[in-house]
Amino acid sequence: MNSKKVLIIDDDARNIFALTATLKSKSYSCISRPGAIEALELLKTDETINAILIDMMMPEMDGYEAIPLIKNIERRKNTPIFAVTAQAMVGDKERCLEAGADDYISKPIDVDKLLALLETV
Repeated sequence: MNSKKVLIIDDDARNIFALTATLKSKSYSCISRPGAIEALELLKTDETINAILIDMMMPEMDGYEAIPLIKNIERRKNTPIFAVTAQAMVGDKERCLEAGADDYISKPIDVDKLLALLETV
């Protein structure tokens, strides 16, 4: 039984719903936050989180700003962060990795690729 907990950070409830349904069907437990600011508050607690999926394009604070802040939280610096972006342009993967993401997945999400990423956690 897989008991890994994934934090999904996305301002679009439909994306959260789809990701949560997919991951729950594979026995992952999911929690979500609608923005990076709310996610940072959660990440400063003792909540167990094994991996983070973060949408790179969000209002207020985008993933490029949020990832370095997450990595600066002592207990989260080794938590894998996977950037999720609809911007599948040349250079986007590099930008995500430069921001500190451990890997990158583009929308629409390839479920097999997502599950393969999470298997490494």
